[in-house]
Amino acid sequence: MSSPSRFPHSLVLIFAMIVIAQLATYVLPAGEFQRVADASGKLLVTPGSYAQVAATPLPWHSFLTLIPRGLAKGADVIFFVFVVGGVIAVVRATGAIDALIGAAIRKLGDRPLVLVSVTMALLAVGASTVGMTEEYMPFVPVLVTLCIALKMDAVVALGIIYGAGAIGYGCAALNPFTVIIAKGIAGVDLASNQDLRWGLLAVCLAIGVHHVMRYGRRVQRDPSASLVADIDYSRGFEMPADMRMSAARVAVLAVFAGAIALFVWGIKVHDWYFTELMAVFLAIALASAVLGRLSPNRVASEFCSGAAEMTSTALLIGFAYTIQVVLNDGRVIDTVIQAMAEPLQRATPEIAAIGMLAFQSVTNFFIPSGSGQAYVVMPIMAPLSDLVGVSREVAVLAYQFGDGFTNIIVPTNALLMGMLTLARIPYVRWARFILPLLAKIYVVLVVFLIWAVQAGI
Repeated sequence: MSSPSRFPHSLVLIFAMIVIAQLATYVLPAGEFQRVADASGKLLVTPGSYAQVAATPLPWHSFLTLIPRGLAKGADVIFFVFVVGGVIAVVRATGAIDALIGAAIRKLGDRPLVLVSVTMALLAVGASTVGMTEEYMPFVPVLVTLCIALKMDAVVALGIIYGAGAIGYGCAALNPFTVIIAKGIAGVDLASNQDLRWGLLAVCLAIGVHHVMRYGRRVQRDPSASLVADIDYSRGFEMPADMRMSAARVAVLAVFAGAIALFVWGIKVHDWYFTELMAVFLAIALASAVLGRLSPNRVASEFCSGAAEMTSTALLIGFAYTIQVVLNDGRVIDTVIQAMAEPLQRATPEIAAIGMLAFQSVTNFFIPSGSGQAYVVMPIMAPLSDLVGVSREVAVLAYQFGDGFTNIIVPTNALLMGMLTLARIPYVRWARFILPLLAKIYVVLVVFLIWAVQAGI
């Protein structure tokens, strides 16, 4: 099986991009666009206003001294990531999330289509709203066990889990690690076009369920058709000891759902951002701890463990932000934007939007962290969209599509490779299963982007 260690770590790649960014300041001419504020105060690039300016050479050691500035500029997002990771760990410690999955399995185990649909919907909503995917890894053995009991296989189980996660991320409405960060960088209203994202999620989810179930039914009819028919699953796949639903766990889930509704209302009505959103998540943790009867020490331990699991993501955000700091200080970021805009400006806005999707999809191979990728590409893509006749909302959509959906296949994605290992699925066999689904979804995404440009989204 392919190993993620054969590929450079995302932090290695981002650090290399910081060095390359500084080298670019010595080679590229310094230049700037004129920017004007719109009615909401958002600064928009004025097309045709690019002009060269006096260069500002950076000292040779700037790529090191500017990293602390990048970390400082990304501090609000970094601490938000830590808080969300900690809160989700506390909620999981109550057993409520496991119980919800367990309840779906018990009630729908004899109806595979309904089970797959409901489970994928639950997991996709979790990814769309609070950015859950890493939290789904413990469900891999559970669903593999269940799918084998239903005479399907481990590929179906991972299709349910990671297929739903990718769809939730790709069509995310409120994901704090991707959509909220990207919209903040682009200066786009956080509450804008959520209905379109939910609608697209429903369409892609239907395609995902159909793909998973068609394969699953083929395996049920002919076990030899399984992509993992030769792999031994006789050991290591037992259900968790406690997946029962209790009144306390129902209450925790109700609090979680209510907090998400509050989260949406605050963004729409009061323009809440990271400070208020962190407060909402902290309230979720406190309420869950009380309802789940967790001791203060247990809450603290779970919170710190969950936050610690987000360390890589947090560091990637800070280091990625440094790229923008280097290019800004060297006054060449607008030069990069102008160079990218020139070929796209000769294309129609629809083709430009598709080009953005292609660029984001390729970028995700090298930077599979959604948050890190946002800080690398959105400072360029947002003003680029002004120049090529594409709205910044469409630029954000192209980013989240390219990030979310390609995570389902890129071997540089450590989480995917870890889940494949846990499910005992060789990477090449997973690719045979998932590439046709990815192709079908990309057709939908291209059509959606063309429509979004023509509709003036």
